[in-house]
Amino acid sequence: MKLTGDNCAVFGIIKQNDCVEDIYKGLDFLQHRGQQFCGIATFNGNRIFLITHYGQVRNTFSSQELDSFKGNMGIGHVSLNERQPMMWQGAVGEIAVAFSGNIINREDLLTEMKDRGEAFYHGLNIEIISKLIMQEKNIVAGISKLSEKIYGAYSLVVLTHEGIYAARDIYGFRPLMLGEKSGTYVVSSESRAVQDIGISKCRDVMPGEIVFMSKDGFETKKQLESHRRAHCAFEWAYTASMDSKIDGLYVQEARNNLGKKLAERDLKEGGIKADLVAPVPLSGIGHALGYHMFSGLPYQEVFLYNRYADRSYTQLTQDARERMAQNKLSVLKYATMDKIIVLCDDSIVRGTQIKNKVRGLKNAGAKEVHVRVACPPLMYPCDFGISTRTYEELVARAYIPEGDITTFDQLKGLEAWIADKIGADSVKYNSLEGFVSALNIPRESLCLKCWDGKWPMDKHK
Repeated sequence: MKLTGDNCAVFGIIKQNDCVEDIYKGLDFLQHRGQQFCGIATFNGNRIFLITHYGQVRNTFSSQELDSFKGNMGIGHVSLNERQPMMWQGAVGEIAVAFSGNIINREDLLTEMKDRGEAFYHGLNIEIISKLIMQEKNIVAGISKLSEKIYGAYSLVVLTHEGIYAARDIYGFRPLMLGEKSGTYVVSSESRAVQDIGISKCRDVMPGEIVFMSKDGFETKKQLESHRRAHCAFEWAYTASMDSKIDGLYVQEARNNLGKKLAERDLKEGGIKADLVAPVPLSGIGHALGYHMFSGLPYQEVFLYNRYADRSYTQLTQDARERMAQNKLSVLKYATMDKIIVLCDDSIVRGTQIKNKVRGLKNAGAKEVHVRVACPPLMYPCDFGISTRTYEELVARAYIPEGDITTFDQLKGLEAWIADKIGADSVKYNSLEGFVSALNIPRESLCLKCWDGKWPMDKHK
């Protein structure tokens, strides 16, 4: 099964003067969610002006381009997979649309819409969403229709001549929040892009909520029925930036708790004699700090992070992931020589990168390397927007080809097998139960399909 995944982010703002610098800064703070494409659209009082680029915001938008954007409201997007926003003209007027997520029933929708005479440039997810919106009599009706037609995940922003619409799917897979201060109103995929431009966070957009932003503030236009929530649990473990807060939970708090759970398990199983605990930067930092706080082991960086590297997990191909991983970290030999190291990471997906990190530490003189993994073993591909797309990419499936991990002995067997495979002296994961308790969010409010294979929505489309 090959799925079209997309890791991306949206941003929108309305203020009393030109907004493009704020969009630029907001997208820069969201760059960790997608590095392949970026785009900005603003309304200048007469028409919508749009530019998209291949590459990162800071490297592709020139000062001359930014100066050309006029208007006090606009939206932006960063992505791994599609150029967004896209601009359209139809019965609902001139609009620009951007979204974060993934349409699972994309091919069925394309066939259905083409059979009705719809034309597509490339058949991208953003085209499907935009055309579904424009089929209705107004934007609210169009966004409402998405919940009936789309099987998948989406958070989106729609720029019109009157204001900006923001919406989240009825399950709340992808994060989306609102912020305001002194007549400035913002919507963003993460709170860091709101708070870091000096705006106090207001609240999360509710699953199924359609919000309209104007110079007068926020107005909930419609609240679609939502029988359950399914927030992506991987957001707190890896995807989101550690300085963000999503659906009431600080990412830093979640990662500290996950690290504490790993240390708690080690203590229950007899403890581990180590010299230090270290992270795999950057997403492993919060987990390692949590392990350090519970265990009392000294916290020490053993890798130097290349600040100019992209996130290796979210690259589109395995070759690109491995090249980025090699460019991202270098070993700090002074901190590593003759040490027994507890190394904390967010997850083990394919196993290649953690194997290279363990090898690097041992080549630099580490006596032992004990790997501790915040997430449970990944057993299923993600269908809702993260980068894991096939069973073949999941190293745990090579050990357990079918079914789930149902016993502690199975987990221990997998851990010993992984340790041998990556050259570590030991490997331990958080259990799924420990993972959920660390987040302190009801299990029924989380999407855990990567680990338990259970679909959080009815498979009816």
